Amino acid sequence: MSVAFTKESDAEAVAANLPDRPVPTHANLVTAAGLAAIDAALAEARAAYDEARAGGEISADRSAMAVATRELRYWSARRASAQLIEGTPADGVVGFGSSVRIERADGRVQTWRIVGDDEADPATGSVSYVSPLARAVMGRRIGDVAMLAGHEVEIVAVG
Repeated sequence: MSVAFTKESDAEAVAANLPDRPVPTHANLVTAAGLAAIDAALAEARAAYDEARAGGEISADRSAMAVATRELRYWSARRASAQLIEGTPADGVVGFGSSVRIERADGRVQTWRIVGDDEADPATGSVSYVSPLARAVMGRRIGDVAMLAGHEVEIVAVG
């Protein structure tokens, strides 16, 4: 029977048309730790791709190959566009790679590290340099006030 007359399962059809992960259009700035994480993710994606290829006939499990191919394309693009920013900005100035402690009007104090997109994880205290918080405080110094979500925050420490 011709392949044209067979019906793929819905999962296989979706896997075969798995969309690419969106790649941000702004510069891909990374810290040394962020670059190492991209390299590790790229190596993992290559291994998954090689494993999916070696797994026999591709049509047997298109989802594994589709995911592996998508991840390989994403991490290859991120590695190719990575711009390593080493060191920290001028003494006391908030910039890429800095840790900044802010105090909100209600007395809450929060510390954030400003990093690249792929390294950002707000749950662990790191935000992307294009995030509203980072944009509000970059270029400022201890004692400066910035507007964040319509409220004033004071920069109380920079590291």
